[in-house]
Order: sequence, then structure tokens, then C-alpha cells
Amino acid sequence: MKYRILNLIIIIVLFSVISSCKLIDKSIEIQSDDLVINKLSENVYQHISYLQTENWGKVACNGMIVVEDGEAIIFDTPVDNKSSQILIEKLSDNGVRIIGIVPTHFHVDCVGGLDTFGENKTQIFISNETIGKIASYDEFTGYKIKIFEDKLSINIGTSSIQLEYLGAGHTTDNIVGYYDKDKILFGGCLVKAVGSMKGNLADADVEEWSNTVRKVKEKYPNADIVVPGHGKTGGVELLDYTIELFEREKENE
Repeated sequence: MKYRILNLIIIIVLFSVISSCKLIDKSIEIQSDDLVINKLSENVYQHISYLQTENWGKVACNGMIVVEDGEAIIFDTPVDNKSSQILIEKLSDNGVRIIGIVPTHFHVDCVGGLDTFGENKTQIFISNETIGKIASYDEFTGYKIKIFEDKLSINIGTSSIQLEYLGAGHTTDNIVGYYDKDKILFGGCLVKAVGSMKGNLADADVEEWSNTVRKVKEKYPNADIVVPGHGKTGGVELLDYTIELFEREKENE
């Protein structure tokens, strides 16, 4: 009888812990005019914010959040300080500590809220090429910055995230990130959603774009989910689409 009662207590405690975890997990998601957070996998979320542009109107911009053991690494800031603050508060309210923000290139849809993260003392992991394009070092006084060249591994929980520059495309500084535990690749604006147009080419290297994405595919052929900078997520077909799109661009020159 004593063992039955003990087993019952253990089951109740485990059920409470699991239910609590699910509640916290669910409450990270948000739908608002400024920010959307959707779950992609066991440990990964997509954040979406909205940039008003002259050429394309209101554009939805993707970022990614990896959450493991109560810690978070964020790929790209939301487009402005307001939506970035919402994201920071949402994670904090759910007991998630942000241990790093990774801008994947220098455009505003990746760094528009960087000051908010810097002022919150969030560690900024940024390539030397990117930081050189967005500001002088004086503008980052007081911020926690880790500068890397071509690649960097970041530990989170019991796992790691790989950051790497594999070549020019959307910009000459665009990097990608890979979270092996959930097999998710954040391609950012280097990768196009299936069916999308070429988008902003102001700082692009269209000659190298397809070659660079081909290197990404060779490096991460087992990615189950690929997150582009804009538009719907998918699988490696996004890489194939991007390669084909910019191969055609070269053929038409």
C-alpha cells in the first residue's frame, strides 16, 4: 500500500512538471501587430516582425530563437527596438534567459533592434565583416560583443549552434546558422522562400549567390527545416529553389 501511494505521488509530480513545461512552452508563442512567435520544433521558434519599405510595402521579416534548458540564442533582431523589447520581455516572462543575439548580415531587418539588445547587456555574436558595415566601434561602447571571422560555435544547454560564412549572396557578409539537435538551418536573406522573387539586390553579389547556397547545401544536407529571411519555412527545397533562381539570373545576363 505504501509503495502504491509513493508511486501515485511520483506520477502526480511528474504530470505537474510536464504540464507546467507545456504551459510555459505554449505561452512563448505570440500573435500581435508588431511581433509573431511560432514554434517550429521542440526547441526552436520563428520570430516575425514587420518592416515598412518604399518598394515592397509592409514586409514580414523572419528571425529564429533556439531555446534549450532555459536559455535562448536569437538569430536576427526584430526590425525595430519596439518589437525587440516585446521579444525580450516575452522570453524573460517565461523564465528564458537570452544568452546571445546573432545578426546574420548588416541590413535593418537583422539589426534594427540591436541597440535594445545591447542596452539589455545581451551578448552580441557578430562577424567582423558585419560590424564593420553597420557602425564604428564607438557606437557599441558598453555592449557585450564577441567578434568572429568566418565561423563560430556557440554552446547552449547540452548542444551547440554553428555560425559560418560560406560566401557572398544577398550581401557580402551574410552568414548562416545551424542547430544540429533539431536539424534546423537559419539561412536568413541568403535563402529565398519557394516561389519568391529575388528581392533587394542593392548589396547583392548575384554572380556568387547560387555558388554560396550550393556550399550551404553541401555543408548541411540533412537539414529538416530551413528558415529564409522572408516567407515560408520549408526543407532543403528552399536551397534548391534559391540556387536555380540565381543560376537563371546569370544565364540571362
